[in-house]
Amino acid sequence: MAKDQTVLFHSTVFGPIKSRRLGVSLGINLSPDDGKVCSFDCLYCEAGYNSQGKGTTGLPVREKVRRDLESKLSAMKGAGDPLDVITFSGNGEPTLNPDFPEIIDDVIALRDKYYPNAKVSVLTNSTRIFSPAVADALKKVDNNILKLDSAIEPTMRLIDQPTSKEFTVERVVEGLRQFAGEGIIQTMMLRGEHDGKPVDNTTPEEVDALIEAYRKIAPREIMLYSLDRSTPEEHLVKVERQELEGIARRIESATGIPVQVN
Repeated sequence: MAKDQTVLFHSTVFGPIKSRRLGVSLGINLSPDDGKVCSFDCLYCEAGYNSQGKGTTGLPVREKVRRDLESKLSAMKGAGDPLDVITFSGNGEPTLNPDFPEIIDDVIALRDKYYPNAKVSVLTNSTRIFSPAVADALKKVDNNILKLDSAIEPTMRLIDQPTSKEFTVERVVEGLRQFAGEGIIQTMMLRGEHDGKPVDNTTPEEVDALIEAYRKIAPREIMLYSLDRSTPEEHLVKVERQELEGIARRIESATGIPVQVN
């Protein structure tokens, strides 16, 4: 059984909010402000399932994003508000917006103007890294945070439910190698059940497969995290911090890559 619960950001620029991973974060939503556009349909997505629809407002264009962000940054700067990071997140996959590469350039320029010490981060599900323009844009930001929830094909397809059959673990791991030493790999750890099928990417077999993938990708850092908010699939269980830390120690020991637990 799945919940219809949905959390949506009803604007292009939202926050700032206190992020458990990134600090004081100002969000940028490149999806519609009344619907969801994503190339995954994750069991755990706080924005709900794709079946809710894409809304009616459409994807925000480059000029709207630039205008809305400058207005917000100017107001925050004038009020003396702190800012640690500008984060591309929101109601879906940001790299699906056709203006994504140009928007990245605008955001970096505005960051440099108003908060030069703030970072620019992108949370992406990695489905668009095969586009040279998207990959080049991701390489410009401080933190390109790239998703890999499982390195075993059936588990990945069960948890993330990619909308394209062409998206495979083998292909994405190979694609992620272009970010070696730069990218941050983010892995959601969880267990539970979906449509009568067990869901668990914390088993020794799963962790072994992730370790092999992390070695191939060679990111600068790995982020492990678990459930923190309501999910569309209600039969999911949070992995507690102590267990996450144990998995992190195993990964660090096997790969030599720093692992952050959130």
